[in-house]
Amino acid sequence: MLNFRKLFSLKMLSNHKLIASTPMNYSTVRNSAYVDGKWVNSSKGEFFKVFNPANGECIADVPNLGVEDVSEAIDIADKAFQSWSNKPGKERSQLLRKWFNVITEHSESIAKILSDESGKPFSEALGEVQYGNSFVEWFSEEARRINGEILSSPVSTRELMHIKQPVGVAALITPWNFPLAMITRKAGAALAAGCTCVIKPAEDTPLTALALMECAEKAGIPAGVLNVVPCDRNNAASVGQLLCENPKIGVITFTGSTAVGKLLYKQCSGSVKRIALELGGNAPFIVFKSADMTKAVSGAIGAKFRNCGQTCVSPNRFLIEDSVFDEFVNAVTRYIKENITFDSKSTGKMQIGPLINKAQLKKIDNIVQDAIKKGAKVHIGGKSAPDVGELFYEPTVLTNITPDMICYNEEIFGPVISCTKFSDENEAIKVANSTNSGLAGYFYSKDISQIFRVSKKIQVGMVGINEGIISTAEAAFGGVKESGLGREGSHHGIEEFVNIKYLCFGDL
Repeated sequence: MLNFRKLFSLKMLSNHKLIASTPMNYSTVRNSAYVDGKWVNSSKGEFFKVFNPANGECIADVPNLGVEDVSEAIDIADKAFQSWSNKPGKERSQLLRKWFNVITEHSESIAKILSDESGKPFSEALGEVQYGNSFVEWFSEEARRINGEILSSPVSTRELMHIKQPVGVAALITPWNFPLAMITRKAGAALAAGCTCVIKPAEDTPLTALALMECAEKAGIPAGVLNVVPCDRNNAASVGQLLCENPKIGVITFTGSTAVGKLLYKQCSGSVKRIALELGGNAPFIVFKSADMTKAVSGAIGAKFRNCGQTCVSPNRFLIEDSVFDEFVNAVTRYIKENITFDSKSTGKMQIGPLINKAQLKKIDNIVQDAIKKGAKVHIGGKSAPDVGELFYEPTVLTNITPDMICYNEEIFGPVISCTKFSDENEAIKVANSTNSGLAGYFYSKDISQIFRVSKKIQVGMVGINEGIISTAEAAFGGVKESGLGREGSHHGIEEFVNIKYLCFGDL
């Protein structure tokens, strides 16, 4: 194994641009693009910087690929598709399993990279590696179960069947908040189905994607099957448009903001390209009077403060039945005060990290200050924590929320709990559904009749019932309304990457 402490003391080794100022003793660090099984730089020699949001330090310079570079990667992936798609499902399954095993072997070093570039506490980063890798494992098993159908023919002289075939090259555009899991959840399914991939990771977190490629290379996944094309914000729009419009791309799969998702949707329309979108959430979290309050508080904390609230399924609107409103607010506030910390050395407490960048910090603070100016009550938090670090924001609880506040209407994507009272079940459902989003929703109740009623009436793609953490490889992940199209994970995740072909055998 390479000694990366020694390696990072050098200025240059082969075509890897190395950073002497930030030693990283990790076994999977790569900071070059990965195309056709090679570690390459931008054809123009351009780089962009990756920063640690916890301390603001530059941790790497990464190649800034442009349209010409990505066009070449698409051509390479298209060529690799010809052989990869013809491999038996069993062979693809075995290679995915090897990838899973290598990621498992290097999980701690990958978690260090992920933690450094995303700001997640190490324990949380390690949890993401394990969660994300579960999709590689899952789809390694699903690769052998992509079955067709024998149909009942209406006449005796014909036999009818359906077969499933991979759609071609898959373009993956992934976000910064889960830089590993959002790749493995997509790429695992794509590879299992027989597709090859061109992956554009978020500019804030490209190193995790490159570490995954290091693992794929070690696992023996053939050159050209997986390609990572990092770029900065200046190149992102043109690269995204290329991926949508290039005829060699069979499917686009994107996780990110609703605004960008709509733009990609439009750009795909010209070629009627298949697209899978996982977009904004704005999830409701409903606590009914029959709820187990201890479990409701625990579920709220886990769901809200994971990744400092920067998750698409994070609860955004806390709707609490009036008779238990004060009890819930007081319990959540007390829990935050006693059990949540920024300090990585504090034992027995939940550690939260920084927000990803200055733009995110400004957005969160604007939302909170808007609520305060319009009459919201701050029970705890309500401001940034510059004494800890530039991008840290205090866990916040707000009440006296009104419909004219930004926090009532928009996804917060930060460590802010905004609580609103309701008086009956119908009111709670009406408020929960009063948004264009519909990704996840949560509610706590011990009334079995109510559980079935609310589960069916709430307009979301996923429902957590007395549970705050719902994501798992075995279940279909996705939303309704403007929260996206398609499903990831589960056996349904394969469907985004295959076409159904009907075969009619006549003259029998």
